[in-house]
Amino acid sequence: MLNTRMTVIIRELMKADTPLTSEYLAKVLDVTSRTVRNDIKELEEIVSKFGASIKSIRGTGYQLHVQEDHLFRQLLQEVTEQNHQDGDLPTLPEDRVQYVLKRFLLMDGYIKLDDLADELFISKSTLQNDLKDVKEILSRYRITISKRPNFGLKLEGTEFMLRLCMADHIFNDMENELGLGGHIIPNFSKHDLTIIRKIILEEIKVNHIALSDIGLNNLVIHIAIAYNRIKNEKYITFFNQELEELHNQKQYKVAEEIVKQLEREFEVKFPEAEIAYITIHLLGTKMVTDLHFDEKDIHELIDHQIYDLVQEILETIDKELNLNIKDDQELIVAMCLHLKPAIHRFHYDINLSNPLLEDIKANYPVAFQAAIIAGIVLKRKLEIDINENEIGYLALHLGAAIENQRIGFRPKKCIIVCASGVGSARLLASKLQSKFGTRLEIIGTTEFYKLNQITMHAVDFLISTIPVQMELPIPVIHVNTILGAGDLEKIEQVLLEETGQKLKYIREELVFLQKSFETREEVLDFLGKQLQSFGLVKDQYLEKVYEREALSPTSYGNFVAIPHPITPQTNSTFWTICTLKKPIDWGGKRVQFVCLLNVERNSTNDLQCMYDSLMEIIDSSQVVQQLLKCKTFKEFQAIFMKS
Repeated sequence: MLNTRMTVIIRELMKADTPLTSEYLAKVLDVTSRTVRNDIKELEEIVSKFGASIKSIRGTGYQLHVQEDHLFRQLLQEVTEQNHQDGDLPTLPEDRVQYVLKRFLLMDGYIKLDDLADELFISKSTLQNDLKDVKEILSRYRITISKRPNFGLKLEGTEFMLRLCMADHIFNDMENELGLGGHIIPNFSKHDLTIIRKIILEEIKVNHIALSDIGLNNLVIHIAIAYNRIKNEKYITFFNQELEELHNQKQYKVAEEIVKQLEREFEVKFPEAEIAYITIHLLGTKMVTDLHFDEKDIHELIDHQIYDLVQEILETIDKELNLNIKDDQELIVAMCLHLKPAIHRFHYDINLSNPLLEDIKANYPVAFQAAIIAGIVLKRKLEIDINENEIGYLALHLGAAIENQRIGFRPKKCIIVCASGVGSARLLASKLQSKFGTRLEIIGTTEFYKLNQITMHAVDFLISTIPVQMELPIPVIHVNTILGAGDLEKIEQVLLEETGQKLKYIREELVFLQKSFETREEVLDFLGKQLQSFGLVKDQYLEKVYEREALSPTSYGNFVAIPHPITPQTNSTFWTICTLKKPIDWGGKRVQFVCLLNVERNSTNDLQCMYDSLMEIIDSSQVVQQLLKCKTFKEFQAIFMKS
């Protein structure tokens, strides 16, 4: 049957809309192209028995074709079952790291390095390499690996941190109807988890506490882990002062009721510290769901410190990104209600998983950048370093406000170039205005010969009744003097998506191809120096780029990274592009295409449109692979224009 590499190849082929090259698949798997070609030969034979085929298209790559869907599903089912029986032993480095981490967290005693290496069918030196990453993850929870001669390795850390680490790394892939995926807690049945869930739901209903599905799953998991650890006589400890503070919270009473029912159901005694532990998790949830309040209600409901903090966050975001969202009352309430429990989560190191994180980063980059700025304000005001998951949740609130703002978006601005005189130009303008209404603002008409005297800064595109051969920084739509249906369609297309938008952000002198850098730092330092040499950025520029990376790596998958300064630093919007001969590690993802993004300071232009133009290109694995092969700017530009 399929080995792990073949399973990954099938997964990649199923995801792709276009053919994938053996070079691309080799990079994903971290093996040679020859290994991939051999795997595909075997794979072709296997899938042919299950109603599918893998076509090799010369010069383009491999593509999966499924002729008989029900047969192919049978293959996928068998692969899933086989992985389950094999214990799904990992082959990719990142999967091995997670496996080793889980292994440490779920064992009570020591484990020997040799035994672990044998278990994974890898060399001891490969395992030691993986352990560096395991230690790095554990260090975030202040957990270390201690070594005892003749016994082996064991985790050392507080019970609180060990449980948090378990919650984050053992039970964070939630998929089934319980939201607890295939990873059931050891010695714990689905039935038991259902009971815990039912007890929580009853109590939060009685006490009017609002829990998201993710928050509910989080609490079920934490209580299940607590129950398991208590049975093994592993208890949480708190200082008396901490216990007293938690005892005075409204959530403590709710935690007490939950514990009473748990003790009755499972016949196990929860010490007071464990009630405090559940209180902490309840403090990390919203207490109110209704967002429709007037200003008086808001001030009564939300504590003034949080309200003032949100005001400052939104003012800072507006100042940096010009999104015009600081007076959005619904956003203010949503942010206040979100931040109070988020601050509690921070104080107790609780990490609320965010399954939408990668999608938010990829699809709502402006909102994510706004959330990063919110994080900066939180750090400045409260000395809080919020994590990526929390930034993602803030981005959801901010994204909704940005979308609302865009519903009343500014119209696209155009100039009409008309050779037949003022009368024809006015007729053309009237027809356009009646057809497109407030979506289009005609800011003037001009003759062709005056074009080079006009500043294009505030113009989105030109509409011209004569062909314009000269190069311009904005799109030109050639139409007939008497507009036909085809002409209106062309304009509609531009109103929907600014055609040619991508090219205005690229400069030949800022595109660097086929470089041999080996680290993220080498790439960024090189690009920063180039921008400085052109006088485009100031001395502290790179510091701002690294500050942004520290909050959340800007690698987006598909071998692409889009680094940028934490706040806009330049007087114009442009892209600096660097492709690499070999992929490098960038925040846990492999990267070979880097687009250092710079956004104009105090710009009122639509940032989302610019990001959309970029995402259109880098979302396609085929386009990215073509761009990586380019050796000259002309080749690069041609692929960019076609995509």
